[in-house]
Amino acid sequence: MRKKATSLIIFLSFTSFLFSQTDTSNVHIPWNWDKLSITGSYKNGRLMPTNVFVRGSNTNSVVLDDYQQFSLQLTSQSTGDHLWEQLCNYPRWGVAISANDFFDKAEIGIPIGVYGFISSPFFRINRFSLNYDLGFGLSFNWKSFNPTTNQYNVAIGAGQAFMSNAALQLEYALTNRIDIMGGLGFSHFSNGAIKLPNFGFNVVAPKVSVKYNFYERPKFIKHEIPKFNANNEWVFSAFAGMKNIIYDSLNVTLSEHYKGVFFPVYGISALFNRRISYASKIGMGMTLNYNESVNAQVAIDNREIEDIDGPLGDKIQLSIYPSYEICADKVSLVLQPAFYILRKASKNQSPVFHQRIMIKYHISDNVFAGITLRDFDIHADFVEWTVGYRISK
Repeated sequence: MRKKATSLIIFLSFTSFLFSQTDTSNVHIPWNWDKLSITGSYKNGRLMPTNVFVRGSNTNSVVLDDYQQFSLQLTSQSTGDHLWEQLCNYPRWGVAISANDFFDKAEIGIPIGVYGFISSPFFRINRFSLNYDLGFGLSFNWKSFNPTTNQYNVAIGAGQAFMSNAALQLEYALTNRIDIMGGLGFSHFSNGAIKLPNFGFNVVAPKVSVKYNFYERPKFIKHEIPKFNANNEWVFSAFAGMKNIIYDSLNVTLSEHYKGVFFPVYGISALFNRRISYASKIGMGMTLNYNESVNAQVAIDNREIEDIDGPLGDKIQLSIYPSYEICADKVSLVLQPAFYILRKASKNQSPVFHQRIMIKYHISDNVFAGITLRDFDIHADFVEWTVGYRISK
């Protein structure tokens, strides 16, 4: 049941992201069906040595540092049907599938990734453009940690994992329908600490791509851009999540031991934002959360692990953070470097400084839903499933 719940949670996060790329209203047209293209890409790079498994604590006692990826992307190019497309320099977006090779098939497998992405140029000069790419999705087919058959792979604790990509690419229009691209990308694989162990994989890799457009070069529509007026907003939200904790010294079976105990995490946030351009906001916020895993205790009942409630005051945490939000129509990416300013000391405590990375979708002008990864030292802490409301002036 826990394995099924883990799979369901990760699947819902991915489908909610894909849904955020779709809007069935008669105002926004997410897919430009007559401006489609297909892209083949290849990456070959290095694994960052961020955990003991990668650094050599594996079956062959070798450093795992090689990585390659093959991917196919189906892309829709915007042409300026809506003002926001012009303001974002006419981005393209789509869906992709990838095969990821870590050169350790026995312990890692060949994970298959499915993800959504957006690509937008910083600038265009004649046939050249310099683009940034952002992608988020789900990966399957991992040979994950198993205490008896795969005990060294502490990087991935479940058969499914989130994946995120960021890349900087130089693009050149080789012909009227063919583009070639080259650049550098960063990829992260983890299950958001929904199931431990979960130290994750982090990859830095050069990337080359060839894109074929099923259309002639489009002429971008240019709108008259209204004068921008900076404005302020208050954003209030609530979230729920869970943490998986594994206890080292419990008298239970090995399989039960590595299932661990799942603890809920709840919280509320308040954020003050100022929109500084059509595509970005800056702000300052705070989050008050209840983390039941802090100083948690467990007992053994019928050789199964059960959690025991501890003092409420131990589990209250308060953090503050500056915030930067990148907006593209109804979808936003929010980056928040955060600091705990109030929390009870606990064993194996995460650092005071941590990061919050959120993908947000506005269901209406004021109501939104989002997924936030709370992270530290390039390791996931837990995932926040968020709903919120904004008050704009």
